Amino acid sequence: MSVTSVAVEVQGAGSAPEQAIQGRSQWQLTWRRLLSDKVAVISLIVIVIMVALAIAAPAFAALTGHPPDVAYPNTGETAAGLPVPPGTNGFLLGTDGSGRDLLVRILYGARISLFVGIVTTLIATVAGVTVGMIAGYFGGVIDAVLSRFVDAVLAFPYVVLALALAVVLGPSLTVILGVISFFTWAGISRIVRGQTLSIKEKEYIEAARSLGAGPFRIMFVHILPNLLAPVLVLATLFIPQAIIFESTLSYLGLGIQPPTASWGNILGDAQSFYQQAWWYVVFPAAALLITTLAFNLLGDGIRDAMDPRTERIFAAGKRRKLDRARRKAARRGDLPAASAPGEA
Repeated sequence: MSVTSVAVEVQGAGSAPEQAIQGRSQWQLTWRRLLSDKVAVISLIVIVIMVALAIAAPAFAALTGHPPDVAYPNTGETAAGLPVPPGTNGFLLGTDGSGRDLLVRILYGARISLFVGIVTTLIATVAGVTVGMIAGYFGGVIDAVLSRFVDAVLAFPYVVLALALAVVLGPSLTVILGVISFFTWAGISRIVRGQTLSIKEKEYIEAARSLGAGPFRIMFVHILPNLLAPVLVLATLFIPQAIIFESTLSYLGLGIQPPTASWGNILGDAQSFYQQAWWYVVFPAAALLITTLAFNLLGDGIRDAMDPRTERIFAAGKRRKLDRARRKAARRGDLPAASAPGEA
């Protein structure tokens, strides 16, 4: 028995009224596929929670009465000058090496890490999409010059150059934003260029050109909407890379400088206490791991949801749900028992 005949029988039994078939846009289909991916949904919930906690960091500081940069040597340190463990003297996650509330500093560090990840990805996405579309659409000398420049940027040992710039210009948030954005846009630009080369040969682009549309109108009105799907996937995958890059620089002392909290400089300070205060290392490292893992899993889910080839996977899931519904109806006596796999 086919899936169509099963659907007809279910409707004939009066389990659901007949509904007219409605067309769905590509974004509606993508959203429906994404919601059916439990891992992606959980990752999205985790990201929303992390963003909410980062926004509410001042409220947590006011609630606990522990500002992020204030040390408490009497209650936040032991007699030997070590951090106090979680749950001691009102410090839910313990304290750091200076007697400051570790929970509050982790939440303030989330503000820095998420800000760096989102802002640098936004800057790199705008720059990469613009350069990639210009190179792919115009071609010729413009494409050759821009492509070689992109290759040169990708060939740079970005970690070494980032360390050198941080030493020469001095560690600051502005330097971090500039360095990460500069080394991220090139990868986006290369992918956008390839997509633009393919899209500009489509019939509707030729039709728009024959109607007198200019190059910039074609790029931003006709080509750009078709680039949103791969660019969105790239953006979600570049955010955790930016967070890790910022944490690495801060860990090495060339990023965010104390007393401003960052997951990287918290871990850098914790390396002297990892044997005496495990919480000083575990909690900020767990926050970094959970956040980057959630962004990566969400990016994978968005990529699968935007790939039309995964429709077969979702269709198979629907068939399994329909089979389960039919078996339940058969047990209630509403429908005959399921036919053998070979019957249709």
